[in-house]
Amino acid sequence: MADLMNDPKAMDEFIQSLCADYRIHTSLMEEARTNSNIKRGLRNDDGTGVMIGCTKVGNVLGYRVVDGEREPMEGRLIYRGYELSDLVAAYRREGRFGFPEVAYLLLFGELPNAEHLEMFTALLHAKTDLPVNFTEDMILKNPSHDIMNKLGRSVLALYSNDPTPDELSVQNMMRQSIELVARFPVIVAHAYVVKRHYFENDSLYLHRPEPGLSIAENFLRMIRPDKQFTQEEAHLLDLCLVCHAEHGGGNNSTFTCRSVSSTGTDTYSAIAAAVGSLRGPKHGGANRAVLNQFEEIKAHVRDWKDEDEVQNYIRRILSGEAGDHSGLVYGMGHAVYTLSDPRTVILKSAARKLAQQRGMLDELELMETIERVTPRVFEEITGKRKIMCANVDMYSGLVYRMLNISPDLFTPLFAIARITGWCAHRMEEVLTGGRIYRPAYKPLIRHRDYIPLSER
Repeated sequence: MADLMNDPKAMDEFIQSLCADYRIHTSLMEEARTNSNIKRGLRNDDGTGVMIGCTKVGNVLGYRVVDGEREPMEGRLIYRGYELSDLVAAYRREGRFGFPEVAYLLLFGELPNAEHLEMFTALLHAKTDLPVNFTEDMILKNPSHDIMNKLGRSVLALYSNDPTPDELSVQNMMRQSIELVARFPVIVAHAYVVKRHYFENDSLYLHRPEPGLSIAENFLRMIRPDKQFTQEEAHLLDLCLVCHAEHGGGNNSTFTCRSVSSTGTDTYSAIAAAVGSLRGPKHGGANRAVLNQFEEIKAHVRDWKDEDEVQNYIRRILSGEAGDHSGLVYGMGHAVYTLSDPRTVILKSAARKLAQQRGMLDELELMETIERVTPRVFEEITGKRKIMCANVDMYSGLVYRMLNISPDLFTPLFAIARITGWCAHRMEEVLTGGRIYRPAYKPLIRHRDYIPLSER
């Protein structure tokens, strides 16, 4: 294994062998065109959005259509045909880290056997090295207040260090994808400690990834001055990465990646665009808004276990009297999920033990109370009965707090996970899309006669 990882030619041959097994669904778009149920530009039957294409990477299900009516259901998140809950249960039962296996599945379309998983995990570590002087020139010399800003700029800069940045072959895009999956945690960790050093006067510690450690273990090691972490912390962070790795083609950042990819541009431009999309507070930055609002609720509700008191404050938030006066309870509701968000169910269950250990069980239970009372307060205020569940942003920020991870890293951690889904969708779009995205807008303008400058 060590010989393979120290031999660039051997690594390229391994990637090439995997690409030979990669089942490219070249007939995907033709199937879509001939299927009467899939029509570009029309709203899906399930109401989840306007049809722009099709995918075999992932799927998000929140309700079923029965006799033409939408019927709520427990949420399902599917990676390459496999239920997220099944994937998580399997690797956790075996005591393994799951993110490398999920990354392999999303990129190559199939689950790896034991040998391929071991080799792929080693390959990810071998690709963590950034180009010579990259940290010094791109990160140390140009610190940023915002880690996502630094990540996007760094992705674009990697173009200049790629000998074949524009080549769109399967093998080349796969190589680029593996390198990005491996390098994202290092770029984010270095950008974070540099930001802390320059803008918060912290000492500067730059740690390199350690061979033999998982991505989650190495990330915790890189962001902590003493390099210390527990296995429980690492496994919980790994679970967060698995839950955020993919969410169908319709989420904003993945759509952005596919839209930009449809132009035929390079991998780095498409991924940088996705990073920019995820940075927005309505997308990847939503968990910070949840945590900010949660801190306000904690401060104004005297008895966290008094459901009536919690409900009264949620009423003030929904009425626009409290919070940021937007009338929103952040973390509640989802565009697709109705009865439950499967990622929330998984994270909440896994976080309970650590919450007990860290003395944060009361906070977790307060969040559960908010989740429970918000739908009925919403109905009381609006007069509309709306089935809503807590989305993953409701709990992910609290989980990161349990792990002593700074809010500066909440959205970058989302990107570290989602890069796998972005790359899988990009390759699918380049290889099977064929058409540039050209969304239509309804024009709201009327003809006006031109008025000469002298008459205005």
